[in-house]
Amino acid sequence: MPETEQRNGIRVFHGFGALPRFVHPAVTVGSYDGVHRGHRALIERLVAEARAAGGESIVLTFDPHPRVTLGRGEGLRLLTTLDEKIALLGELGVDNVIVIPFDRAFSTLTGAEFVDRYLIGRVGAETLVAGYNHRFGHDRLDCDTLAASGRLRIVKVEPCTVDGQRVSSTLIRRLLEEGKTAEAARLRGGF
Repeated sequence: MPETEQRNGIRVFHGFGALPRFVHPAVTVGSYDGVHRGHRALIERLVAEARAAGGESIVLTFDPHPRVTLGRGEGLRLLTTLDEKIALLGELGVDNVIVIPFDRAFSTLTGAEFVDRYLIGRVGAETLVAGYNHRFGHDRLDCDTLAASGRLRIVKVEPCTVDGQRVSSTLIRRLLEEGKTAEAARLRGGF
């Protein structure tokens, strides 16, 4: 697989080896399995933040899913393949996707190490758009602590709810397992 490829207007980087210098990068980090309504609210905010700064939007995602690497992936049915996820992110206007090869070594990074080495060190992130409860690294560094450091501008996005339910990939998977496909589809939203 090439380190860099272009897919329908979105640049895809596999790993951190061939990254360009991004212009005023606004970034987000997550698995984004399913690119459901909650993810879309966050991604739309990411794209808006990047545009407002005259910069680029960047999604950092993982392959394989961290639960697989950490031995907690038994029975995990992903909602989208990596290719489907990248296509959906492109439809939302994301400029760049960095696919992080999530292995055991990467999983041992602390939140501060991840921010220092990768978010700031390799990507040059200026703005981080994150979910209200997002945490980094095996030590679960929270965004409030990161914001207090003053190194990144943090934009927190509140949870997305549909009919009083907080939308999540885990909930959508559970609904699908229970055969509640219409309810799962409503939470995923349509493209």
